Amino acid sequence: MKEAYLAYGVTTLVLCLNLTLLWIASGAARTKTKQTLNPEDAQTVMKGADVVDSDPDAVARVLRAHTNTLANTVPFLFIGQVYVAAGVDAMMAWIFMGTFAAARVLYSVCYLRGIQPWRTVTFGIGMLATLGMLVHAGILLL
Repeated sequence: MKEAYLAYGVTTLVLCLNLTLLWIASGAARTKTKQTLNPEDAQTVMKGADVVDSDPDAVARVLRAHTNTLANTVPFLFIGQVYVAAGVDAMMAWIFMGTFAAARVLYSVCYLRGIQPWRTVTFGIGMLATLGMLVHAGILLL
C-alpha cells in the first residue's frame, strides 16, 4: 500500500501545481489586459487599470480552465484516497492516477490554447480514469 500512496502523493502534487499555475496565469492575463473588476485593485495593485463589469475574454478563459480543473480534481482526490486505502497495488494506482494527472495537465494546455477536439479528448480520458478508480475501488471493497 505504501507504493500506491507514492502514486497518490506524486499525482496530488502535479495536480496542485497545475491548479497553482492556472491561478498565476489568471493574474498574468488580468495584468496584461489592464482591466479589473474591483475598483480598489485599480487604485492599488493594478494602478491605472480600467474597472470593468465582466472579465475580459482572456481572463475568463483561464478562470474557466481553473474552475473545470478544480471541479475534476476534488473528486479525484477523494476517490484516490479510498482507492489506495482499499489496497490497490502500486501499478494500478500509477496507471489510473498517472493517466488522470497527465490528462488534466494536457486539458489545461488545450483549454488555454483553444485546441479542440483535444480538450474534449483529454477531459474524457481524465473522467474515464476517475471512473475506473471508482469502479475498481468498489470491487476491492466488496
